[in-house]
Amino acid sequence: MEKRRNFTPEEKAKIVIEVLREERTLNEIAAEYEIHPNQLSRWKAEFISNAGRVFSKETDEVEKVKQSYEKEKDELLKQIGQLSYEVAWLKKKSGRL
Repeated sequence: MEKRRNFTPEEKAKIVIEVLREERTLNEIAAEYEIHPNQLSRWKAEFISNAGRVFSKETDEVEKVKQSYEKEKDELLKQIGQLSYEVAWLKKKSGRL
């Protein structure tokens, strides 16, 4: 059984830009890259629908997730430090009783 081909996002973008130039037909491009024409049409539609992100000034979702992760990590480290201090204090006080 033949293994499924995977294209990197850069390869997909290159192929879709070639389709958008319309120098050759969709079927010719599909035959060259051995991709079904329907797949190329889906890539083209996805490319066009996400084109607005290129000019967006907002941080993308990955950056938002990364920032929230870092914030949560800092808070947890702060809690660990506080709890470690409290445990040490309790050990010190219980030894005197």
